[in-house]
Amino acid sequence: MDVAVKRVYEAPERSDGQRVLVDRVWPRGVSKKDAALDLWLKKIAPSTELRKWFGHDLERWPEFQKRYCAELDGNEKAVAQLRELLRHGKVTPLFGAHDEAHNNAVALMGYLRRE
Repeated sequence: MDVAVKRVYEAPERSDGQRVLVDRVWPRGVSKKDAALDLWLKKIAPSTELRKWFGHDLERWPEFQKRYCAELDGNEKAVAQLRELLRHGKVTPLFGAHDEAHNNAVALMGYLRRE
């Protein structure tokens, strides 16, 4: 699986492959042109309720990952769409959070690697 998770605020690079925003909410201060997206796959993002519950509280990170994985288990269509992109080359899931190690894109890639 050729993946490079990065913040949507970082400049696009040719080596990014397919750039896929995996957040439910559009990131503040980024124009669609600057984001240079190939796809906005908001249906694969955590539910609004889960996102608000997590609130980027690091103590909730392990539980967030479990709950998000449970949501992904019930979201076969969006997961299949991302897997299809991965079969055809490099994909860069993009996220807007400040924390580069504890965010939904990292949790999503962990989910896909475990399967």
